[in-house]
Amino acid sequence: MKRIIVMDGQGGGIGSAIIRRLKAHYGESMEIIALGTNAIATAQMLKAGANRGASGENAIVLTTREAELLIGPIAIALPHAMMGELTPKMAEAVVLSPAKKLLIPLTQENLAVVGAPSLPLPHLIDMMIQQYMAESADSAEQGGPTHV
Repeated sequence: MKRIIVMDGQGGGIGSAIIRRLKAHYGESMEIIALGTNAIATAQMLKAGANRGASGENAIVLTTREAELLIGPIAIALPHAMMGELTPKMAEAVVLSPAKKLLIPLTQENLAVVGAPSLPLPHLIDMMIQQYMAESADSAEQGGPTHV
């Protein structure tokens, strides 16, 4: 079973939307761990269907070491993002994690991702599932190397 981390902060809305779509598409074939920068974000992601959840800097630093795939808004890789909720240690843990990272190009920070499509969140999540997660599932079914 694949271990996937979905990480979010503030109200957990982006993470919750990602988890709902993953559960609708994959059911219980993967373990989804919700990591929130705060307890509210984690609680919302657990309500959306995450299997387990944890909050705060230490949980993020330790748990990101164990994942095969790490998903969240691009802000999870930016120190001091999410109105300061994302600490430098959290951002470093995301970037240094051995997991493949799928970062959704949504941000309220002073940042623009050149070339990234300006699409609504549901479309970006569908694109992520179809383009990045489907190819790793196909590869695993054929006995090839898995990229997730």
